[in-house]
Amino acid sequence: MSARTLPLLFLNLGGEMLYILDQRLRAQSIPGEKARKDEWTDVDRKRVMNDIISTMFNKKFMEELFKPQDLYSKKALRTVYDRLAHASIMRLNQASMDKLYDLMTMAFKYQVLLCPRPRDILLVTFNHLDAIKDFISDSPGILNQVDETFRQLIETYNCLSDGEFQLIRQTLLIFFQDMHIRVSIFLKDKVQNSNGRFVLPISGPVPWGTEVPGLIRIFNHKGVEVKRAEFTTAGNYVTPQREGSFELYGDRVLKLGTNMYSVTRPVETHMSGSSKNPASQAKENIVPNPLAKEELNFLARLLGGLDIQKPAGGETGFRLNLFTSDEEEEHAAQTRPEELSYKVINIEATQEPGRRAELSRILGELEVAEPRPGSAEKGEDLLALMDEL
Repeated sequence: MSARTLPLLFLNLGGEMLYILDQRLRAQSIPGEKARKDEWTDVDRKRVMNDIISTMFNKKFMEELFKPQDLYSKKALRTVYDRLAHASIMRLNQASMDKLYDLMTMAFKYQVLLCPRPRDILLVTFNHLDAIKDFISDSPGILNQVDETFRQLIETYNCLSDGEFQLIRQTLLIFFQDMHIRVSIFLKDKVQNSNGRFVLPISGPVPWGTEVPGLIRIFNHKGVEVKRAEFTTAGNYVTPQREGSFELYGDRVLKLGTNMYSVTRPVETHMSGSSKNPASQAKENIVPNPLAKEELNFLARLLGGLDIQKPAGGETGFRLNLFTSDEEEEHAAQTRPEELSYKVINIEATQEPGRRAELSRILGELEVAEPRPGSAEKGEDLLALMDEL
């Protein structure tokens, strides 16, 4: 497993989250002069996007994220995105948050599968960050935060070898391997089967630096070519015209990671019947996480930098529905398998006694292994860290 995978996973999933939220906020916004107090306007949309992006690219948050470390459980990462999605006046109920996370994960999984070469995962990340910069183009302060993360990515990843990028890609695929959620866009485009598995193309551009298949060269012991043989391929391959730019500005060439919601169309998610074996899911919930202590420390550091925006005065938070109607959202919440549902968890770094009870409940949801006799309680490390923040 690569210790450099976490920043790429977080930034790409975060980029997909912002694409979806922007599309849904635009679809539900009402012109300011016509909007009621409880309806979205374009001003609200910009405020939500600015608040979430500013929180996502918080300097302290990014410093913790870029430290070499293993990936953590899906449940731990999901907790971070729950907190991030609620870093503004927007509120999502459980069914909409489930749908949002499903769309995020399946979109990035498809992009990882389609990357022509492992190094191109970095270009996918740059595409997400380029689009995020467009969202906050009129906010110079937040734009500087994103540019700083851009520079960290370039400094950290441009020097890695192809073998290290291959290890990053394998780590990402292991993380996504049990996720087979059907998404209407992918089903309509026939890039996903009814069981939730993706259909990979056998045609198109070959990876940069490689040749179109169809020719075999035979060399002698001196390295001189002595014979050629051609063969017919099943696909229609082409050579890419140029390599994508790995700099702060430039043409990425690769289109993976760009906003697929820029054309308005409904997006639905459905759990595939074969997506999760009940026995394996039960095992996942029962077996203690051997990295529980490190995972909690990781969450404490990351969540300590995420501040939820509380509505000012009498202002109420706006609810965003990712379904076409409230009835559909309510039905999704009722039919969602219990083991696939998550709660929005809010953690604040305070020393109030009530917070300790809340943290105890959260630690139980993260399924931390019971401490051995004589060892310190695992929650104590988390509380101590959060008290310092």
